[in-house]
Amino acid sequence: MIDLYYWTTPNGHKITIFLEEAGLPYSVHPVNIGKGQQFTPEFLAIAPNNRIPAILDRDPAGGGAPISIFESGAILLYLAEKTGKFIAPDLRGRVATLEWLFWQMGGLGPMAGQNHHFNKYAAEKIPYAIERYVRETRRLYGVLDKRLADRPFVAGDYSIADMAIYPWIVPYRDQSQDLAEFPHLKVWFETIAARPATKRAYDVAAAINAAPTIADEQSRRILFGGARS
Repeated sequence: MIDLYYWTTPNGHKITIFLEEAGLPYSVHPVNIGKGQQFTPEFLAIAPNNRIPAILDRDPAGGGAPISIFESGAILLYLAEKTGKFIAPDLRGRVATLEWLFWQMGGLGPMAGQNHHFNKYAAEKIPYAIERYVRETRRLYGVLDKRLADRPFVAGDYSIADMAIYPWIVPYRDQSQDLAEFPHLKVWFETIAARPATKRAYDVAAAINAAPTIADEQSRRILFGGARS
């Protein structure tokens, strides 16, 4: 059994997509980041960076004590290695999968996240910041579109790299992007959206938080007011 500490964000969706695709049994423990639940001692014990998602694997390979993992990329890699699924067994395929997993972790996620913040959540609209992150997001969409020009998924077969990238493309409208400008990316996006496991993962999100938004000033302070001691 996997205990999943989760909220309805792109990084959270990555893990529910994998778990649904792999058919692993899991239980969801919602961590409402708008209410500050990511700062509880219980959560910090497994996720010291106070960010979701995190997991506790109660049945690790080889037995022994449960293993906790934080950081969505590390979780995806751990689960892929645990199950032998969604990561290529050959060297070149594995390298490609990891390249694009880390591309999302180090590029698309942070840039799209800043795009969301300055476009949608920042109290002060700063044109320079908005333009900077919208343009960089568009550049990254272009990189992905080019990669998908001659293959159905970023590493050939469907993998943890696609699972990591897809949730960050879902809010493309909030990022001021138009998928019509990226035809190969659009086909890839629609293909993943149609997968039954993807639909189930997003059903999990809807059941937990049907209207994801930052609704009040207190939530803004918790999310954007800096780290707590």
